[in-house]
Amino acid sequence: MQPEISVIIPHYQDLEALDKCLEALRLQTITPAREFEIIVADNNSPVGLEAVAEVVGDRARVVVAMDKGAGPARNAGIGAARGSLLAFTDSDCVPEPGWLEAGLSRLNDFDLVGGRVVVLVEHESRMNGVEAFERVFAFNNARYVAEEGFTGAGNLFCRAETAATIGPFEAVVSEDKEWCKRATKLGFTLGYAHDAVVGHPARTNWRDFLQKWKRINRESYALWRAEGKSVAGWLGRTWLLPASIGPHAVKVLTSKSLSGTGNRARAFGTLAAQRIWRFWDQQRLIFTSKR
Repeated sequence: MQPEISVIIPHYQDLEALDKCLEALRLQTITPAREFEIIVADNNSPVGLEAVAEVVGDRARVVVAMDKGAGPARNAGIGAARGSLLAFTDSDCVPEPGWLEAGLSRLNDFDLVGGRVVVLVEHESRMNGVEAFERVFAFNNARYVAEEGFTGAGNLFCRAETAATIGPFEAVVSEDKEWCKRATKLGFTLGYAHDAVVGHPARTNWRDFLQKWKRINRESYALWRAEGKSVAGWLGRTWLLPASIGPHAVKVLTSKSLSGTGNRARAFGTLAAQRIWRFWDQQRLIFTSKR
């Protein structure tokens, strides 16, 4: 039977998380009952296609994206999709049962829809600094949609014909941000679905945390230059990072996502270290990135 909906999941070398994601998708409560397919777009994981297919089983179709990056993987998923409606999530996300229903319903009002991302931690009462920081600051899709004009592609909905008109996701740059901004320039509307929720595990150590921000800084700088913005403008932007520690410390102290003095203190320590490190790293990019 031709599915109405295609769920697209880029994946790279994280079989345990992929299994949890696929199990969560089996619990979707979308009503009335509507057929949906799941496409796992594997980014040529070193573990091998056979291992990926074994974990996926009969829960999804697997396609291979040889070009590196989440953007090319999403493109491969779009190319294989048979549904007229597309839903995107990531292999390390855990969609809540009502995710599909809530997100797709907002396509009656908008061309592109971003949903809410909840940061998951193992121990609510005792988070480390990285977990506490991400609880406050990570994956704020509501703000991204309202203030920055994009949504993270780990929780994104659109029609297939809309995606075809926008064109493929780019590589190297912040692909979801660039794609959404390209869409709005074409006249497509972007909205937010608070009830379309996926969980995303917090990073738990400084090494993984820095790897994430190295990637974000590199992709953001590439997008900045691709948009024709000046190096001087980027340099001025870097000085906002240490200046933001004070105002964002207030956010840590007042956030309802944290409980206890210890969690807040550890979040503040990570905030200060992260902003100082990003200030250095973003300046370094000016001299090390290709023009």
